[in-house]
Amino acid sequence: MKVKLRQEKKGDHTEVNKVIELAFQNEPISDQTEHYLVEKLRKSASFIPELSIIAEHDREIYGHILLTKAKIIDGNKSVETLALGPVSVLPKVQNKGIGGALMRDAHEKALLLGYRSIVLLGHENYYPRFGYMIADEFGIRFPFKAPRQNCMVKELVPGSLKHVGGMVAYPKEFFVS
Repeated sequence: MKVKLRQEKKGDHTEVNKVIELAFQNEPISDQTEHYLVEKLRKSASFIPELSIIAEHDREIYGHILLTKAKIIDGNKSVETLALGPVSVLPKVQNKGIGGALMRDAHEKALLLGYRSIVLLGHENYYPRFGYMIADEFGIRFPFKAPRQNCMVKELVPGSLKHVGGMVAYPKEFFVS
């Protein structure tokens, strides 16, 4: 399916929130609050407008992806990274390549903005096809209780995580109800 990818605008928020809500409504590992998280992240210092991207077709929003600033901290050492989440596609158009198009576009834009890596908590069968690897293989840990195979990282710049280890520091919005 051919979609147009573009930066989200303020006028898109209501429709994007609905897409996110519908995308996660039947997801067993979700608490169905992803749309609230996105709303909080949009207002945070971690928000990067260029990395809030929508997919649309015939003026209808079919998907959305968001990358926000995060850090990997090890003692006094801190490395900037991005946190991916969520990526959402309307159920009626899932499995048509929209999520993949959003992923590739977000990776490309993040690299152009100078970011070198991305962390995420997600499906172990989906994200590896985009180059995501198990985070603890890099010595990177997540502040959530989650299976190791769901905690992943991607080097946008090969070797950028070679000497990086520690705990992912997500924006506080990920933890505030």
